[in-house]
Order: sequence, then C-alpha cells, then structure tokens
Amino acid sequence: MASITLSDVRKVYPGGVEAVRGVSLDIADGEMVVLVGPSGCGKSTLLRMIAGLETISAGTVAIGGRVVNELEPAARDIAMVFQNYALYPHMSVRQNLAYGLKNRGTPAAEIARRIDAAAAILEIAPFLDRRPGQLSGGQRQRVAMGRAIVREPAAFLFDEPLSNLDAKLRVQMRVEIRRLQRSLATTSVYVTHDQLEAMTLADRLVVLNGGRIEQVGTPIELYEKPATSFVAAFIGSPAMNLLPAVRNGEAVTLPGGGKVAAALGPEVATLGIRPEDLVPGRRDDAAFTAELTVAAVELVGAESYVHGTTPEGGELVFRVAGRSAIAPGEGMMVSASAEALHRFGTEGRRLG
Repeated sequence: MASITLSDVRKVYPGGVEAVRGVSLDIADGEMVVLVGPSGCGKSTLLRMIAGLETISAGTVAIGGRVVNELEPAARDIAMVFQNYALYPHMSVRQNLAYGLKNRGTPAAEIARRIDAAAAILEIAPFLDRRPGQLSGGQRQRVAMGRAIVREPAAFLFDEPLSNLDAKLRVQMRVEIRRLQRSLATTSVYVTHDQLEAMTLADRLVVLNGGRIEQVGTPIELYEKPATSFVAAFIGSPAMNLLPAVRNGEAVTLPGGGKVAAALGPEVATLGIRPEDLVPGRRDDAAFTAELTVAAVELVGAESYVHGTTPEGGELVFRVAGRSAIAPGEGMMVSASAEALHRFGTEGRRLG
C-alpha cells in the first residue's frame, strides 16, 4: 500500500492542447479517491499519467514517496482495471489471472495461493477453467478485478470499469468494488463520469472541469456545500436549480422567475436550490417563492420529480414523495427556506 502525490501535474498534447492544467492532489494510503467530471475534463488522462500510460508534460507523480515520472508502468507497482476488461479470450480464467505473475517470475505455489484467494474474495472459483467468452459481463469484470488483486499492488487504478454493464449489474459491481477496496485497504483511484457512482464509492471526490480541479472533499461536503456553480450542477440528480440573479439598486430580481425575500448580498450572481428543498405551496418561513406551470412529472419509484416552467420562461425541478397527484398543465406555487439557498458570485464561486 502507498500514498499517491500529484504536484502541479500538466499534460499538453502536440498542437498546444492542454488536457490537464496544474493538478495537485494528495491521496492517503488506503484511501478511495474518485475522479469525476464531464467528458473531456481530463480525468482519464490524469489516471493514465499516474499509471505511466501517458507521459507527463510537467510536474511530478509520486507513489509511496517515490517519484515515478520516468518509470515504466510495470515498475510503478500499480494494477489497472479497464472498462473493456482486457482479458485474453484464448486463455482460461485461471490462466488470465496467472499470466502477469508468471511473467514476473512468481513461484507456481505462490501464484496458486493468490489465485485461490482472489477467486474466493470475488466468488469466481466455479469459473476458473472457463474462457472469458463463456462468462457474463459481470463475471468478466470480476475476473479483470481478480487479475488486479493477484498482483497485490501498492495501488489500484480503475478507468470507468462499469460503463459496459447494464444498470442492475452496475449497482451490484459498485457494491462489490467498495466492499473489496475496504477489505483490502489498498489505495485506489477511480475514474467515472457517473456522479451517482462517484458519490457512493468515494472516500473523497475530486471534481474536474477543463483540466483543473473544481473541488475536493467528501461526497456529502460537495453535495451540501458545492464550492462552485459547476459542482452544484454536476453533483446531484436531478441537478441543483440555478437561477441567474440581477441586482437593481437594493432589489434582486430573478429573470427566470421567482421572488426572493432573503437578503442575498451585492455579490450574488446565481441562486441555487436543490430539488428536495423546494416544496409545493408557500412555507411559513419562505425566502424564495415561484409560480409554476407543471410541464412533466417523472415517477422514479419512491419519489417523483416535477418539472415546471415559470411565467418568465424559467425552469425549476422539485421532488415529492411517492406517486404524485400533480399533473402536467397544473398551476402551483413552490417555495424554499433561507437555509436552502446557495449563493454564487459572478465567477461561479460560492459565497458564504
């Protein structure tokens, strides 16, 4: 096991395209850190630089206190799990698990011990003599994880390993990966664009945007106190309602609709409200109110998400429990308390 330290890491491709722009991050020994962000934000490039699959244009990557910039991937004591499994189709599961260890000269008895241990952890012992083509997607992903486990590396790197699985399998494998990482206590860096996956897996989340870090913190910290309007919109499903605010003297108006009774301060450029903090009707302590016409109602099981439009053309989403009696075309009021309001400045930074 080992810590991972990134110091002002940059990646510039030919032609001057800067994919990663000065990322610095300390990942503690045994910690599970998830890199999340939209496509093209630099998260996979950053992971590949840690792995040694991409050259580093500037800065340093250290694993266990050792700078690894010039080391080949095999010399970095890491194991990587890819989204496409990368299994040898002509080999059995057992042979796939043993392949890397044989190449490193590991004794046969030790290889057998590690394979048996990994197979027990991942519940793939019945499949050891099958070939990858005879397995389901979830079973193949377990084998790919087993190949990483038998290496007994200092760190695991996961590059969107669940993206090829169906929704049910993604949930199952998400639980498996988190349980596995906690039981092995191996430092892990996990890349995904799925914010739900990120929230449920991470000890700490790193939100990337345009090659830079927007915010680092626990999932609940990022959800409750997003540092920027970008993080506010990215973390949470449905996304936070973000309303542009315009100040006219002492008054604040919301061009997209809604009224504010709370003091916002002169620096506020955007007002944010989570869907679960908007309630139908007028709260006694309402600091925000808006008139809506219901456009759509999404039933997702234990709750429903109501999408509405304001007379000014703005859009708001709010959550109600269970099957809602609210119907499209219905007019209604929604409100929120002062504690539910998130304030962001002209550059999108959180205020207060």
